[in-house]
Amino acid sequence: MKIITSIIAVFLMISATANEPVPSPGKAANSGIEFHQGSWDEALKLARETGKPVFLDISASWCGPCNALKKTTFPNEEVGVFYNENFINVLVDGDKGEGIDLAKEFRVSAYPSMLFLNSKGELIARTSGYRDPQNFIALGQQVLEQ
Repeated sequence: MKIITSIIAVFLMISATANEPVPSPGKAANSGIEFHQGSWDEALKLARETGKPVFLDISASWCGPCNALKKTTFPNEEVGVFYNENFINVLVDGDKGEGIDLAKEFRVSAYPSMLFLNSKGELIARTSGYRDPQNFIALGQQVLEQ
């Protein structure tokens, strides 16, 4: 009887989570950072048009700190408000597509590499590793003050 009850409980839990909303492709989650969905050249063009600097995160799917950023920092509402207002945000995988060339261009040696560039694509600042939401906002503020 306990086994049947356990099976029913697991089934109900799976059913309850099956209809949870999926984040839109441009956002880290419901209210976090909205990442640019076009090419790198399009992101730079948008940066020039808006006068905003670019936040470029070069990560890898196998990277633990990268996945922690994507799970806890990028979806944070305060992070989203700050970064969406002040930066053109770009997220690429350093092992795939344009990310391979960008990782080479910016000499990425560790993941995640977080790069801040002016609207011309020139490097302003760089760092690597995990940042919690508050530290990540402070980092962005420091970049804007430069």
